[in-house]
Amino acid sequence: MERRFEKKGRSWASKKQKIVALSSAEAEYVAAAKASSHAIWLRRILEDVGEKQEAITLYCDSKLAIAMGKNPINHEGTKHIAIKYHFIREAIENGQIKLKYCKTTEQLADIFTKALTREKFFYMRELIGVVKKVH
Repeated sequence: MERRFEKKGRSWASKKQKIVALSSAEAEYVAAAKASSHAIWLRRILEDVGEKQEAITLYCDSKLAIAMGKNPINHEGTKHIAIKYHFIREAIENGQIKLKYCKTTEQLADIFTKALTREKFFYMRELIGVVKKVH
């Protein structure tokens, strides 16, 4: 999950989930909820040192997970998800978090979690600013 703080920084995280998700959308939703918790914590640190922050943007490559986060009503497909993961709904409603869709091919956090071709790895590595590709 990728988090962006205005133009002042980015954060990525990758961790094995301790739950068994019943769908890939649920797995993405749980990851977004955990990322939002961490992002809000980072936001508070930045605000404590005088850096006023707008809503933090989380980029997710699952439209269904984004819809789950934006809809405060539990439906048949979401009622089994642990309450603690619905934290993200409140964060979105309060304007602390924005969920935005990004294509799977543009999900920068995948550099840490997916097996990539050499070309794709170099492309993503350059996008996150770790190192520029030398021609």
